[in-house]
Amino acid sequence: MTNAARGPLVSAVAPVFNEEDGIREFYQRTTKALVAIEPPVDHELIFVDDGSQDGSVELLRELCLEDERVRLVGLSRNFGHQVAITSGIDHAAGDAVVVIDADLQDPPEVIAAMVERWREGFKVVYGVRTRRAGEGAVKRTTAKAFYRLLDRLSDTPLPVDAGDFRLMDRRVVDALGQIREENRYIRGLVSWVGFSQCAVEYERDARHAGASKFTFRRMARFAVDGIASFSEKPLRLSTQLGLVTTVLTLLLAAWIVLGKLLSPGSAIPGYASLMVVILFFGGVQLLSIGLLGEYVGRVYRESKRRPLYIVADRVNFDGADQADS
Repeated sequence: MTNAARGPLVSAVAPVFNEEDGIREFYQRTTKALVAIEPPVDHELIFVDDGSQDGSVELLRELCLEDERVRLVGLSRNFGHQVAITSGIDHAAGDAVVVIDADLQDPPEVIAAMVERWREGFKVVYGVRTRRAGEGAVKRTTAKAFYRLLDRLSDTPLPVDAGDFRLMDRRVVDALGQIREENRYIRGLVSWVGFSQCAVEYERDARHAGASKFTFRRMARFAVDGIASFSEKPLRLSTQLGLVTTVLTLLLAAWIVLGKLLSPGSAIPGYASLMVVILFFGGVQLLSIGLLGEYVGRVYRESKRRPLYIVADRVNFDGADQADS
């Protein structure tokens, strides 16, 4: 894969979903950043269309005609951000692979610093956000809390304030290719495979154009995927909570029996408090069943062994356009 004239091949992978307003600017900035790397490297820019419904595909096809280093992987429908990243990584031929979103929140100019650290011997170089422009206080606060909660819950140490923007050595990419679980949390998987890793700090910009595709519901789903994929502690917590509530129930039952024995004719007041206790225990039971169901559901989905994605077409791969699945 290494080109003797230019140096190593760096593949930049960018998932795309309805980003027509910013694609050309992203292409120009990313290409300029890759060409400016010293010592020089060869590069390819792989766009993965994740079922876009605007003019993104047409623009990407135009770029493929204008620049042979631009490649397009078109998925048959929207499979989700993490699966789109996986598809791009699977198609990357580089000695190093950079994952970067096409919304220009992660500056392509940071890639040069990542390549420099990679040349020093690090197999993974991930971006750490020191500032998040264009995001509200609520999103910044919840994101910060999520990363720290996940790091505490996970059995694998995970860097905080680090997204999917990162560079990975070919050995890491090949290791990721062996992991085909359906509920994917790429940044967690990269930490799990190991190898030497380091951080590059940067300031995250506001979106160049359009609106974020991560609604609150999708963010919540993403958080659940991250926690459930890398920690069994929620299940243990529900077990511990069940044990505590059982002990409290036994103590309450003993108190009621003792009260009846000591004062047979007296009625023990507290209908309202009794209902609160019943509702509390019912909520604990439903929460525990829900947590169990989340994990069982994942086992069920994995057991079906479906492919992670279906490719509808590919452009500029081996000089031929083709459709496959």
